[in-house]
This record gives sequence, structure tokens and C-alpha cells, in this order.
Amino acid sequence: MGSLRTFAVAFALTSATAGGVALAQTQGGPVSALKGHNSNAPIDVASDRIEVQDRADRAIFAGNVKVRQAELTLDTQRLTVAYTSTGNLQIDRLDASGGVVVRSPSETARGNFGVYDLNRRIITLIGAVQLERGESRISGARLTIDLDSGRAVVDGGPAGVGESGGRVTGRFTVPQRRGS
Repeated sequence: MGSLRTFAVAFALTSATAGGVALAQTQGGPVSALKGHNSNAPIDVASDRIEVQDRADRAIFAGNVKVRQAELTLDTQRLTVAYTSTGNLQIDRLDASGGVVVRSPSETARGNFGVYDLNRRIITLIGAVQLERGESRISGARLTIDLDSGRAVVDGGPAGVGESGGRVTGRFTVPQRRGS
């Protein structure tokens, strides 16, 4: 990818309670609801335009791109699909850019760029990452999800204009209790 610097799609969310954050700090990362996602399921893609670069083993989808694999969906403006074509077409990697939104039945993640490495079973979102589950949300610079272990890691990044000092931030809902 080099000069294009397109990272690409993915997501997952952390625990929806403050207790989950403490657990993440002591055990190396929160667990995503994506653990066990079937990365062998067929991938459906729809867009306004497609350009197939067969000699480079890639296809570029542009405009209102919608991707679905099992219960996982991805919306973006541009998607590059890298594949291997040794007799049977096999998708190796998805790179998304432009308002990337990834959804599972219980979580939504947003970022500027995303990468879904199907061979390594890792999803990464980069740039202004926001993860949501219900009313709880976490913000950071980068999200990495290992689909095998379910481990999700959110990293801060360098401080920029309007950013939170390069730190990971979160707001979590708490159970409502009657009278104290």
C-alpha cells in the first residue's frame, strides 16, 4: 500500500462497564463481541463503481460501498479488495477509507481508515476511532481486534487539533440504582 497509506476496515467494542476497563488494564485488553466471527463466510460487496485490476490481483470499489460478511457490515466510500487468483478467487484483505463504519449486532465502530486482514483474522481501524455499545463509547486513534482471541486494543495517538491529548477516552453507562 505504501504511498496510499490506506489502512482499512474493522472494529469491535470493549466492555460496556467501567469494571470492564479495569479488567482490560489488568489482563491485556477488553474482549470484543466479534470473537468467533466467521471470517470464512462469503463476502458481499455493493458500490456505485468497481475497477478490477486483474494483473495486480485487486478490485477497487468506490462510492457508497456496502460490505457484509455474516453479521458483520462495513460502510465506506472506497474499498480495495486484495485477492489471490490461483484457480479459485480468494480474498486476502480489505482496505477501506473514507468514513469507515463497521457494525456487529451489538457494536458499532467508526474510523477514517480500516483494514481487515482475512488471513491473520485481524481488523484494524485508524484515525478518530469511536467504539460504541449501547450508550457507552470509547475514543482513540487506533483499534485492533484479533478475531481468534476476541482481544480488542484501543491506543491513543499523537495529540492533534481538537483531540484529547493523544489519550484513549471513554464514557460508560452504569446500572441505575434505586435510592441510596
